[in-house]
Amino acid sequence: MFGHTFLRINSAYNSKLLAYALNYAADADPSKENGALFAIKGLFGGYFGKYSLLPYYDKLKEYRDAEQRDIWEYDLNLSEEEVLKMVRHIWELNETHSYYYFFTQNCSYNMLWFLEAARPELDLRGHFSFQVIPLETVHATKTEGVIKEHFYRPSKRTTLLHYEKLIHKEYRELPLKLAASDMDVTLLESLNIPLAQKRFILEASIELLEYDFSKSKIDKKTYLKRFHTLSKARATLGMGEKITIKTPPNPIESHQAIRASFGAGAREGKSLGFIGLRPAYHSLEDSGYGFLRGTQIEFLSLELSNHDDKLSIEDATILSIVSIAQRSDFFDNLSWRTKFGWDRNTLDNSARFIATIGAGFSWGNEFGYTYIMTDPLFYAGSRFTSAIGGSLGFVVDKWNTASTKIELTHRYYDIGETQNIFEFSQSFRLSQNLQLRFDYNYKGRSKEMVEKQERSLKAYLNVYF
Repeated sequence: MFGHTFLRINSAYNSKLLAYALNYAADADPSKENGALFAIKGLFGGYFGKYSLLPYYDKLKEYRDAEQRDIWEYDLNLSEEEVLKMVRHIWELNETHSYYYFFTQNCSYNMLWFLEAARPELDLRGHFSFQVIPLETVHATKTEGVIKEHFYRPSKRTTLLHYEKLIHKEYRELPLKLAASDMDVTLLESLNIPLAQKRFILEASIELLEYDFSKSKIDKKTYLKRFHTLSKARATLGMGEKITIKTPPNPIESHQAIRASFGAGAREGKSLGFIGLRPAYHSLEDSGYGFLRGTQIEFLSLELSNHDDKLSIEDATILSIVSIAQRSDFFDNLSWRTKFGWDRNTLDNSARFIATIGAGFSWGNEFGYTYIMTDPLFYAGSRFTSAIGGSLGFVVDKWNTASTKIELTHRYYDIGETQNIFEFSQSFRLSQNLQLRFDYNYKGRSKEMVEKQERSLKAYLNVYF
C-alpha cells in the first residue's frame, strides 16, 4: 500500500520489457533480519541506500510477480537530451551510497533528484518537507507537468482473481488441484466441461503454479516439470479468448496524503467543534478511490474537540495499520490490524493510550466487503486495563463518490465488565481532495447506567493536500 517508485529508462529496442530500471533501496535483506529491528533501522537511518540499474523485466518479476504488486507506469515528457543528461548523472553516482530513511530520503525522494538533474528547472523536492510518500511523488510530478501517459500492469494475484470470475463456481477447485499435482491433467481432458472453461482452468493452474514458485512453495525442478505438463495440455486446446482485466481507478487521481479536518457535532446534548490534522496517509473512512481496498496506514494523526473553550483529545494516533484482505477460492488471506495511540473508546470515555493488534477474516464482492476481527487490547488509565474484543464490520464501496462503513464491537474487560461500541461512517467524495463525512458513535457499558452511555454525532469537511 505504501508503494515504491523507480525509473524506467527506455532503450533503442521497441519494447518496454527490454528497458532498464533505475532503483534505490536500503542495502539490507529483511528476510534475514529481525522484522522489528529492520523497521526501526529503516526509520532512523540504520542502513545505507544503494542505487542499482537492472533490466526492467527483472523488476517486474520482483514487484509484480513475487511481491504481488500492481504496477502503474507514468511515461514522462523528457527529451532525449534530458534523458542522456540524467543517465550521465546516474553513472556519476555509480558505487556511491547515502543513508536511507524510510519516511524521507527513501526510494522516491532519490528518483526526484534524477528528474531534476535531467530538467533543472523542475522543483520536485520542493513539494516535500516532512515525509516523502511514493504516491505523493507521482502527484508532484503531475503538478509539475512532466507526466504525459499512464499504463497499468496487473499483478499475478490480480490476474488470478480475474480467472476466479471467469471460471464457473463448480470448477474453481480444479486449478488448485492441477497446480498442486493433486489431479492428473488427463482427467481434466476426459471431463464433460465446456472447452472455454477447460482453457481458463489450465491457464489459471499455470498462473497458480507460477505464484507458488514465486513464493518458494515448490522447488525449481518440480516447478519446471509441472509447468511443462500443464502448458502442453493447454496447447492442445487451441487459441482461446484473450482475457481483459479492467483497469482500476488510477492512483494519481486519489486523494493526497495530508488531511485537515474541520467539523461540528454533538455528544450527549452538548455541541462540539472538531479540528484534526493527519500527515499520512489513508484510512478506511477516506475515499478509497485509487487505493488498495481494505487498507489503512495512519501516522501521527491528531483530532481535538472544543466545548466551552476547552480543548480535549478525541484521537491521537501514533501508528495505525489495517489490512482487511478478502478471502477467495484461490486465496485464503488473513486480515489484521494494529493501533498505538490515544482514543476515547474506553470504559470511562476518556482519551487513554491504547495498544492493540488483532486478526480475522474478510469476504467481499463488487458491492463491498464484510469482516470479523478479534482484537486484544491494553490501555493505561487509573490502572492498567486489558480487554479482548470481537468486531463485525461492513464496508460498502461500490460507488466512486460515496462509501459506508459500519462496525459493531463487543469487549470483555479484565475487571469483569463488558462494553458495546457501534460506529457508523458515511462519506462523500466531493472532488479529488475534498470529502464530506458523517459519523455516529455509540458506547455502552454492561451496567447500563445512563451516565455510562455515550452517543456522538459528527460532521466533517476533510481537505487533502
